[in-house]
Amino acid sequence: MNKYDKKELARNLKPAGSYLDSLSDFADLLGTIRQAESAADKLLEETAPSRPKPTAPGAPVENHVQPHAPAHPAPTKGENQCIGPESPTANPAEQTDAGELGRRNDQVCSSDGEEGLCPAGEDDLLAGLDALVGLENIKQNVRSLINYVKIRKLREEKELPNPPVSLHMVFMGNPGTGKTTVARIISQLYRSVGVLSKGQLVEVDRSGLVAGFVGQTALKTSEVVQKAIGGILFIDEAYSLVPDAGSVNDFGREAIETLLKLMEDNRDDLVVIAAGYTGQMERFIASNPGLESRFNRYFVFEDFSSPELYEIFNSMCSNSEYLLTDDAAAFAHEYFDEIYESRDDNFGNARHVRNYFENIVSVHSDRVSALPEPTRDILTTVLLEDMEKAALL
Repeated sequence: MNKYDKKELARNLKPAGSYLDSLSDFADLLGTIRQAESAADKLLEETAPSRPKPTAPGAPVENHVQPHAPAHPAPTKGENQCIGPESPTANPAEQTDAGELGRRNDQVCSSDGEEGLCPAGEDDLLAGLDALVGLENIKQNVRSLINYVKIRKLREEKELPNPPVSLHMVFMGNPGTGKTTVARIISQLYRSVGVLSKGQLVEVDRSGLVAGFVGQTALKTSEVVQKAIGGILFIDEAYSLVPDAGSVNDFGREAIETLLKLMEDNRDDLVVIAAGYTGQMERFIASNPGLESRFNRYFVFEDFSSPELYEIFNSMCSNSEYLLTDDAAAFAHEYFDEIYESRDDNFGNARHVRNYFENIVSVHSDRVSALPEPTRDILTTVLLEDMEKAALL
């Protein structure tokens, strides 16, 4: 290879943005750039005739609108807007299960695919709590708890000492009694009074905390807690974290120990609610001294009474525009009396009501679909036979 070949090879190997060898090289490069700019401007003018021409600095700018451009539509659900109840009160019909119970108590904001909580006032949140069917002792306890934390905040502002306190809670009761709904309302109330910075509710069970291999449970639990910081971590069926007697390969104990440490590390901006059946939750708390010291507030969710079950059911019908005939309504009263009196430790409460309502809708649909041209009254009227068939499903 001669010296000219070596020089050409070195030129080709120079990194982008390296120096030029001579003024002539610079002139050639500058001319190429200007030609490219001129060609680009010409292409833009040909392909986009409506493109506004550049204006001199300080000159007024015209408001150019593309022809036939669609008007910006009003946001729909999921497009950076608040989705909440039309009124501040909750809908008793939505007292269905731990996942759906009272969702109108929430105002959900979504932006870029992520959900958060819109600011909600304390009065609206308490009104939503009061609108729930039953739960009178829970409503009183929540109000007392909010009063307590508000006074603590006021004492802090006045530079008065506060005794150490744990705001972590245990919710005990059967399924469908409103535990998740109340937790969701408390998370927003805590945010409104300044106890929590965000107020989100992160729901999880054993499967969300415990992994199947050594060392992974601590990591999995830490990731969940990180998502809950600023709000409430709601652990459903928390008793399932306690290993059975004689179990050696259960990582639930590791999840509990990791959780306890993270609760302490983030005690100023994290609240944990452990929920489950009453007897089993007592066993859960007694399984570890750290749990006993951190969970010192207990909320007992009683089963709904027969009239309360009917009230929830009637509201479901009303919201979906189903009307009961007199004999159908009488059957519903008898039905809820019977299931309440015969309930066991696993009674589903509002969850059972939701299942029965869905069965009625299915039976009603089968009957009405066989009619040639059902009227509005037929589409909305529930007969005694619909109630009876649904009760057998």
